[in-house]
Amino acid sequence: MPVSLDNTGKASFDDIYERSDPSDYYRRMAELDYCIPDLAKPHFQRLIAEYRTATGSAPTVLDIGCSYGVNAAVLRLDTTVGELAEHYRYGDTADRAARDRSRLASADAMPDVRFLGMDASAPALGYAASTGLLSDIVHADLESGAPTDRQRRVLASADLVISTGCIGYVTERTLLKVVTAHGRRLPWMAHFVLRMFDFGPIEQSLHRLGYRTERVPGTFRQRRFASATEQAQIVNTLSANGIDPSGHEAQGWLHAELFVSVPTPSTPTAEDRQ
Repeated sequence: MPVSLDNTGKASFDDIYERSDPSDYYRRMAELDYCIPDLAKPHFQRLIAEYRTATGSAPTVLDIGCSYGVNAAVLRLDTTVGELAEHYRYGDTADRAARDRSRLASADAMPDVRFLGMDASAPALGYAASTGLLSDIVHADLESGAPTDRQRRVLASADLVISTGCIGYVTERTLLKVVTAHGRRLPWMAHFVLRMFDFGPIEQSLHRLGYRTERVPGTFRQRRFASATEQAQIVNTLSANGIDPSGHEAQGWLHAELFVSVPTPSTPTAEDRQ
């Protein structure tokens, strides 16, 4: 089946992303060796531990572009995307949700960490919320509009904001609305950003708010290209932006960089919570 491209040049998975059941999404991601949540896991674990040490409290984590609660599942169930794809192969939607709830009840690796999700797909969010992977959700497009009062309250409760693939679709317009939702304190952030997207404008906007941003050395594989057409498009985009794809995208994989942004000069304390 031909793979269509979206306006960024990446493969579009809209046909499986808007379903209330996660099985087709995970199966397709596993076919493409989608692994960035697995690679991101130790970095998120480290930041959660650092936040706990700095504040004496476990953070509330907001995953932007969370789809079916992928990062929450990988972290809380101490699993991988490939294992989740196998986990979701059997049963119907109700069976899968029940198995998720059972796994969380018996094997939650982060029982004191609260996970929130924000995404453009209401069905994906609904599934993740129904299983308990996400404690609360925000279904909104903040690129074009402001959050509602309720959505702002959810966003304001976040202590650590993470993402593994939404930057490029989400810009500083969304992130600034997220980080200023509280009004008195700023959350920590960690974003895995594909090399085809420029994080510079976001970093500059965050700097003006009082953030210090550091790029973690190296790159991180996201997934294999879905087609030769997608690879050619992305390689051309990188080359046009002065980024050498040799050894990275030219070898068949989308690559991301990790940017960690922490407010300065002081770290938020537990007493600063709403």
